[in-house]
Amino acid sequence: MIASSALAQPALPTLGDGADLTTSEERRLSDRIIRELYRDPDYIDDAVIHEYVQNLFQALVKAAKERGELSPELDERFAWEILLGRDRTVNAFALPGGYFGVHLGLIGVVATRDELASVLAHELSHVTQRHISRLIAQQNKQTPLLLGTMILGALAASKNPAATQALVVGGQALAMQNQLNFSRDMEREADRIGYGLMAPAGFAPQGFVSMFDKLQQANRLNDNGSWPYLRSHPLTTERMADMHSRIPPGASTAAAAAPVPTLEHAMVAARARVLANPGVDTLRQWVAEPQGTGFASQSAPRRAAVLYAAALGSSQLRDAQGARATAKRLEALVRDDPAALRLARLLVAEIELTAGDADAALGVLPADAPNHRPELVLRSQALLRAGRGGEGTSALQSWVALHPKDAALWQLLASTWQAQGQPLRAVRAEAEAQAARYDYAAAVDRFKAGQDLARRGGPQVDHFEASIIDTRLRAVQSLLREQTAER
Repeated sequence: MIASSALAQPALPTLGDGADLTTSEERRLSDRIIRELYRDPDYIDDAVIHEYVQNLFQALVKAAKERGELSPELDERFAWEILLGRDRTVNAFALPGGYFGVHLGLIGVVATRDELASVLAHELSHVTQRHISRLIAQQNKQTPLLLGTMILGALAASKNPAATQALVVGGQALAMQNQLNFSRDMEREADRIGYGLMAPAGFAPQGFVSMFDKLQQANRLNDNGSWPYLRSHPLTTERMADMHSRIPPGASTAAAAAPVPTLEHAMVAARARVLANPGVDTLRQWVAEPQGTGFASQSAPRRAAVLYAAALGSSQLRDAQGARATAKRLEALVRDDPAALRLARLLVAEIELTAGDADAALGVLPADAPNHRPELVLRSQALLRAGRGGEGTSALQSWVALHPKDAALWQLLASTWQAQGQPLRAVRAEAEAQAARYDYAAAVDRFKAGQDLARRGGPQVDHFEASIIDTRLRAVQSLLREQTAER
């Protein structure tokens, strides 16, 4: 098997367990950083792309646990969550505490799920091997707040070097950027362990090799800064040779370096390119592309990507008729692929919702299928616009009970309660949304507003809901005190 050949490679020594920074300290640091990233205008919570990337990532996390790379302590304490950035540059990064950032530009440029998984596996391995903890420990003379600010400055610099001064002063940003750039040994260890996760997680390990080849090609054209991933993860001859040496004996380089694209991945990549805000002129070019003379001769994944981008682009350009016609062609193309057909139908519902036809959107989204987040989000939005928000309450409540950190769904639930004339419940949901984003001050404010509302409600108030608000207020006030003390 491919995995066994990878395991047969000479093992590099473990580079330390990062004991200078405890897992609890690292998680607290990460929560402060993430609070700021949630406020970043580039942060995007797109249910379709997030579900796709998170599913790939969770398969890798599961493989890491099964192979003993991820300890039970780290598994319990860290977040293991992907944050998406609405940025056209090709970048991904690991943060303290098990958070990972992925730019839409990266998702839009990778050709297969295996290539994307290889990047995620590499970043995951930086965290499981405590590389980030060791780098932060080197700055242990700095205050925790300054460390968080410097990391945010380094992230800003990776997108726009001129923006760094808004977060840090003098040479501190450059110093932290250098600290975030892992050593060569750490990069090689993340490559080796990440490669070993691929096959157990259900991905073609050759995706690692093809991604390296893509990075190598981009490295020659990186003067424009569109590949910041290459700055924080510089390629070396040793890393390239190591990846190519892991190709199974007897397999040709061409075959081993070309995992098969899927319709689903092609459509998600197309969505990422459109949502990265390419500009009106680019959208118009994509809308026109399916009419080109060479369209019919392209591969099915390529045609699916073109049609998806054209349909979503037409919708964003407020051409509902054109979007519907193109989406119909897309459905016909992918009708025999369940995963791709699901994405096509979600796109149809999104197009109808953008066009203002909530009933048509609901017609595409069956009432018995809101167990997946993209369907739940679209259906809840459509029910609200159709004046039937109450029908989605139960599904939203069930979701946030299982996913209490889902701020967007708490906010949707708040809108649903408000539409039903349940202001107390709506205020509580708004507070929970703020708490999920680690903005405890805002959460306390909303919980107190709920208390005031309950006091003014008289005998008709929902005393059970009021009791929940009192309990949650005390809990979040405690978290706010801890957050304030850490500053």
